[in-house]
Amino acid sequence: MSAAKTGFRSGYVSILGRPNAGKSTLLNALVGSKVAIVSPKPQTTRASIQGVVNRDDAQIIFLDTPGIHEPDSLINRRMMDTIREALTDRDVLLYLADATAGFNEKDKQALDVLAKVTTPVLLVLTKIDRIQDKRLLLPLIEQYKAAREFAEYIPVSSTKGEGLERVVDEIVKRLPEGPAYFPADYVTDQPERFLAAELIREQVLRETRQEVPHAIAVLVDQWSETLKLTRIAATIYVERPGQKAIVIGAKGATLKKIGTQARQEMERILSRKIFLELFVKVLKNWRENPEFLRAIDWHSMTGAELDSESSADQ
Repeated sequence: MSAAKTGFRSGYVSILGRPNAGKSTLLNALVGSKVAIVSPKPQTTRASIQGVVNRDDAQIIFLDTPGIHEPDSLINRRMMDTIREALTDRDVLLYLADATAGFNEKDKQALDVLAKVTTPVLLVLTKIDRIQDKRLLLPLIEQYKAAREFAEYIPVSSTKGEGLERVVDEIVKRLPEGPAYFPADYVTDQPERFLAAELIREQVLRETRQEVPHAIAVLVDQWSETLKLTRIAATIYVERPGQKAIVIGAKGATLKKIGTQARQEMERILSRKIFLELFVKVLKNWRENPEFLRAIDWHSMTGAELDSESSADQ
């Protein structure tokens, strides 16, 4: 932790909202780097992901969270636990709502997670670039205001960059004075091998449909580095043989496409040459398997285990 500058502000901000509200897209746009995977599929984010924004006058530590949903499996119940934990010990909360989706009963129910919150909550209306008549935002804001009073109402487009500076400004004015908690070049808390697994899962989400995306998990089995090349072997887990066939595709075409796109994204983000090898395995009901869920969530691992994971294949 660096020494505090005079007037310098710092603090923690959780990003909340229903599935597909644009939480990960906003986080990536604010950080200026890809720290969270993005897809049109609900529940793309399964664990909390940290991203840091540094300004001359402030440091904001953001926490992306899974979408607020009905917990119908062990993994979904754990995801909702993650959301509830993200409400505590925060300086500001961002509640994201898709401005193109209107306001309905599910939106009203989702706001229940904020019922006992005393932390300042900013309502961020996302995807406004898809709304031609911006006057339509006013009745939407009134509907949210009738359901809950927010500290501020901010329309944004994460893809176009509209409203993002205002989001940061509104956060900073509500942060306490304090030191920078991380170095200026710190971006995320994710170990590289877990980010790699997420990048593989992102491509599976984009190339599959129906029930397959929710039944997908990825684990990196091997990771070895030389000066010129990082070799990664990973397994894509599904719950049924039929899902395995879909992921592999005719003559392996889908799996090859997933691997190529994931490798290219890894090389762009990690700035190194990657050799990626993918396997697909069936693990029945993995979403109800506590041991497996622990394996795919690095937050549940101890420091010693993480050290072991990072050095196991060196």
